[in-house]
Amino acid sequence: MKIANLFITCLRALVRNPMRAALTILGIVVGIAAVVAIREIGEGSKQQIANNIASMGANTVNVSGASVRTAGVNSGMGGRASLLATDAQALMDECPEYVTLASPVVRASGQVIVGNTNWSPNSIMGGNEHYLAIEGWKIAKGSAFTKAQVDNSERVCLIGQTIAKELYKDTDPIGQDIRIKDVVFTVIGVLAGKGSDMWGDKDDCIMLPWTSVRTRLVGSSGAATVGKAGAANSSKPSATSTFPTTSVSFYPGCDVQPYTNAPHPLRTRTVDSITVLIKDSSQARAAMDAMTPILRRQHHLEPGVEDDFDLRSRSEFAEAVTSTSQTMSSLLIAVALISLIVGGVGIMNIMMVSVTERTREIGLRMAVGARPRDIMRQFLLESVLLCVIGGGIGILIGRLASSAVSSHFGWPIAPDPAAMLGAVSIAGGIGIIFGWYPAFKASKLDPIDALHHE
Repeated sequence: MKIANLFITCLRALVRNPMRAALTILGIVVGIAAVVAIREIGEGSKQQIANNIASMGANTVNVSGASVRTAGVNSGMGGRASLLATDAQALMDECPEYVTLASPVVRASGQVIVGNTNWSPNSIMGGNEHYLAIEGWKIAKGSAFTKAQVDNSERVCLIGQTIAKELYKDTDPIGQDIRIKDVVFTVIGVLAGKGSDMWGDKDDCIMLPWTSVRTRLVGSSGAATVGKAGAANSSKPSATSTFPTTSVSFYPGCDVQPYTNAPHPLRTRTVDSITVLIKDSSQARAAMDAMTPILRRQHHLEPGVEDDFDLRSRSEFAEAVTSTSQTMSSLLIAVALISLIVGGVGIMNIMMVSVTERTREIGLRMAVGARPRDIMRQFLLESVLLCVIGGGIGILIGRLASSAVSSHFGWPIAPDPAAMLGAVSIAGGIGIIFGWYPAFKASKLDPIDALHHE
């Protein structure tokens, strides 16, 4: 039989019992629809998670001080004040193959006041001129602070959307004053909104030059140091002064000079952390391995001495979240595939019934010259047609279901043509697998016995 004639014969056989054919493909329709809908919703959620993680800075590495154990009490990560702003510059200068930008970070907390309105922001952060780019912040209005403003510790700041709404209402905050603790700053820019995440409202923030936070809100980074003669030296501290190669006294006695001229504690000359933007989040581990010797050299750590800093990559969190999402999607798709298997068993059952009902037809075809492979090909094509038709209907229903879920719940969806093509291929494969035995049984019938079948 020619392929065209065989195809027409199979369609006539299916149309002969439309209700039975519809019920037979129902399992395939449900399974394919579930696979398509779950795939589209899963891909949409995956893209949304990726966007959220990217806005959090997935390609960033955070450098913080190591823990300190004092009298059996461990301070935890960040307890050791060991990082300087010069460390950030060293990472950019000495590790250009991995590091794009780096910024010191200093944190503060306190009440902010505008007129007779006050607010306690979720975060008050200080960084350099690269901090916004590293963390993926955009300016909605105004401008960001510059390197000159960072170097001069100017009293300027950027505020988030929540701060602008709560403190300035409908007025333009650009150029207005805002008092943080007891220091008045000028608002030079409003950050674009980022929404909320698991740590709270990201727009409830204030950003300043890190030098302004350090010198004006939480302590002086340019602390005066006094020599043996008691003369003050206001030069900025260097890595050598913070990590001296020889033992020095940070707290000289009062008989040498007044206590007020004594150097400030080490913490006031350090930064809380350093945020580093790397070129590729997939190379986060290699980037951290390259940064470690640079920081050890900056801190004058001898071989065998443990690191006084910790490196953490946000890509590890991104990978964990993405892996969880993929696991859930795979689990749901596996459940949908079980429905396809059940539908395949139903098709095998109906095809076995069809072979029994059409035994005389099979005998007649063999009597007029049909070969066993022609009979097998006919019933196998009928099984594949049932599954492919069910797959097409399932794709349509799956797309409609995912669109309905998206419009009702507001969930993102991402149509996946590859998944649709794969669904049709799976349906055709199920038709071949579960239709093979009935077709094989039909091809092995004896023509004489088949003609005598009642």
